[in-house]
Amino acid sequence: MSTETTAIIRLENVHKYYDLGEVQVHALRGVSLDIYPREFVAVMGASGSGKSTLMNILGCLDRPTRGSYYLDGTDVSQLSKTELARVRNRKIGFVFQQFNLLSRTSALENVELPTIYAGITPQEREKRAREALERVGLTDRAEHYPSQLSGGQQQRVAIARGLVNRPTILLADEPTGNLDSRTSVEIMDIFQRLNDDEGLTVVIVTHEHDIAQYAKRALEFRDGKVRRDYPVENRWLAGEVLPTLPTLDELDEEAEQEEESGTEAAN
Repeated sequence: MSTETTAIIRLENVHKYYDLGEVQVHALRGVSLDIYPREFVAVMGASGSGKSTLMNILGCLDRPTRGSYYLDGTDVSQLSKTELARVRNRKIGFVFQQFNLLSRTSALENVELPTIYAGITPQEREKRAREALERVGLTDRAEHYPSQLSGGQQQRVAIARGLVNRPTILLADEPTGNLDSRTSVEIMDIFQRLNDDEGLTVVIVTHEHDIAQYAKRALEFRDGKVRRDYPVENRWLAGEVLPTLPTLDELDEEAEQEEESGTEAAN
């Protein structure tokens, strides 16, 4: 738990219902929790547990049916769609499993997009976008298009896009779901550095317990409720794990050797 005393995120008895035809789904059932500045929280649970609904509410993409959501001290649960959009743009950065990059737009221009909606001048937009790309180690890929980037590099661009408006909270929904093991750890290294070195509050949704080991705190959801809320013991440090993992070139070489061995055995 953070040493900060004022929660940046506070949910009080939050319920969320969805009407699906004649069926009403109770997605969240009285969730109350506090998340403090500088925390790194992993939200886990099976499909249908409520974790994605929670993320939508935390990101001001949806509102509770009942209960209150205080973001940085402000009750945002009753705000209009326009007001919620303003809060999202100013306070929250998003990273998704699908990178959602525009294919005919350079990495730099993809990162700039949220600043356009914020009404920032073109000169300042480019400055912020280049700074965000530098934070994720992609300065030399600014002019590349998504098709010229690996999956890990595309996710780094997506993270930079989430950082460009200088949010206080970064929300990531299954950010490693489409990545190989090594690249996943590289992405977790970025999140850890943003959290540990820059003090950014990070909340990720993941179904992978291995990924949750890089967070500082874990929430386990089941049937729309928080069933466990605990500090992550023996937290993994991505910077220490990476040197123990084979590189992609080494994996490719190993696969080629196995293929050759198989061919020789068949002959």
